[in-house]
Amino acid sequence: MNKFISLPAVIAALSGIAMAIQGTLNSGLYQKTSILAATLVVHIIGTVIGLIAVMVTRVPLLDYNWLSIPWYFYLGGVLSVVIVGLVALSIPKIGVSNATTAIIIGQVGAALIIDHLGLFGAERLAWNPWQFLGLLLFAVGAKLLFN
Repeated sequence: MNKFISLPAVIAALSGIAMAIQGTLNSGLYQKTSILAATLVVHIIGTVIGLIAVMVTRVPLLDYNWLSIPWYFYLGGVLSVVIVGLVALSIPKIGVSNATTAIIIGQVGAALIIDHLGLFGAERLAWNPWQFLGLLLFAVGAKLLFN
């Protein structure tokens, strides 16, 4: 099956749609409150929803050996706070489209490096010339999208 038109690709695209909506909503909350208050409230709500999902699905949280997990895997929580704050700050300044374009360029660039070096336990995937061309064209397209 074509990786571009597969269930994981569709799920990833839906994630991107959710991120654009989330960034817009978080930015609106920030403009009505403050960046720290908005970030805290967003994460409290997310924690409550996550807790409800764990309870409903009966995930056995105590069955995991949490102390054996590499420490850097827990940095996702820290990065989540940073991401919500930075996105909420950037959208009012440059708009949803420009902020999302910059976010995607940053994501793709970082993802290529993570894949190539196999960072954070990811499978190492060597670069190929087509990826460089794709990234270059992607950057050119992003520049055209910026308004």
